[in-house]
Amino acid sequence: MVEKRGYGQFCPVALAAEILAERWTPLVVRELLCGSVRFNDLQRGVPRMSSALLARRLKELQFAGIVERRRGAGSAFEYHLTAAGRELFPVVEKMGLWAQRWLRHDLVETANLDSDLLMWDIRRNVLAKSPPRGSRYVAEFRLSGVPISRRRYWLVFERGAVDLCYRYPGFEVDLFVEASLRALTQVWLGHIPIEQAIRDGRLRLDGSRGDIAAFRSWFALNMFAPAGRESTGHIVVAARTSVGGAELTGRGR
Repeated sequence: MVEKRGYGQFCPVALAAEILAERWTPLVVRELLCGSVRFNDLQRGVPRMSSALLARRLKELQFAGIVERRRGAGSAFEYHLTAAGRELFPVVEKMGLWAQRWLRHDLVETANLDSDLLMWDIRRNVLAKSPPRGSRYVAEFRLSGVPISRRRYWLVFERGAVDLCYRYPGFEVDLFVEASLRALTQVWLGHIPIEQAIRDGRLRLDGSRGDIAAFRSWFALNMFAPAGRESTGHIVVAARTSVGGAELTGRGR
């Protein structure tokens, strides 16, 4: 049985926070909501989380009735959200939208940039928008501003599926995509339009004219990208409200 430390309050927010406010738990739920069901895929979505802690959080979510563990194909186990878990989608979505609007600049601080997570997120979003070609298609991403072991990634489109390769897959490359990690993340989050990044030279595409044009269609942006276009800038706004007779002042940027 998983140890449970509570706030000692009947407030529904307190009870929900006991489960969902544990470190890494919202990100594990995010991965499950994005369709990852196998442990290794979940790990790729939270690359800085240890395997031991991920296993622990999954057990806690099982105990809370948010996740159920099932046997998948072969001997592998899969983790699926229950009805209670699926109902968390608007909660996670609102968290992401809020951060896009109010923490826009913090999202692309150096400490928050992660090339493995970025490419994994890109890989799962392009699944539904494969290049219009029946044969194999390979796009190589070359990133600057990262350690040498994280500078090159390959997306291999074949038979309706997309693989993310961390080593050269041995296939001819159809399109080269070059950018700094920060610039590609900004494009991915919707902070910089693709066309503007290309004009500014922050995003460089090398391939046939058709493949370059097709990139704009299969490179589907992050699910929070629409909110990323709504910049709030660095303006400091003071908001005053009264709660229980006490005046509170909130500051946002």
